Amino acid sequence: MEIKVAEYKDYERIAHLHAQSWKTYYQGILGERYLTEEVIDDRLVIWQTRLINPPFNQHVLIAEENGELCGFICAFGNHDFEKGTIIDALHVNSDNRGGGVGKALILEMAKWIEQFFADSGVYLEVMADNAQAIGFYERIGGTNALARLWDAPCGNQVKELVYTWQSPKQLLDKITTKQESAIY
Repeated sequence: MEIKVAEYKDYERIAHLHAQSWKTYYQGILGERYLTEEVIDDRLVIWQTRLINPPFNQHVLIAEENGELCGFICAFGNHDFEKGTIIDALHVNSDNRGGGVGKALILEMAKWIEQFFADSGVYLEVMADNAQAIGFYERIGGTNALARLWDAPCGNQVKELVYTWQSPKQLLDKITTKQESAIY
């Protein structure tokens, strides 16, 4: 598997994986009409916009195997004054889940955050009903710091949890320890 920085030419593949992930794992959470009719167009606009002229604090990585997109991660450095850098998106192709792709992407992103935003915390937002993702974040040392409502693009208000790490070093230490002890 190869992890590399996403380029503009990758936006369609990223958008399709993002939309497919939401269609698969957010049934009953996001609106059905949105998931069946709108999610792909919405994600195409988001990823084209993000990759055409990225802000200085955005970093997007993709994982590929034999030219196939296995997953991606996106972060915005020092996004929040109190919480620090946000890991805004992490999605892994269904065929690659459980194979270490998510962990490898977070590890590489944590290295970037440590290099450029070492003095801030790291956080992410996850839907409260996404038990598989919550379990993963807890296994790599995330602390559930907050529950709140998210105004989803479908118009629903969805309960989300905010998971935090005090620093990118803490995240690196936790994920490195987990990589040495087991693969989830």
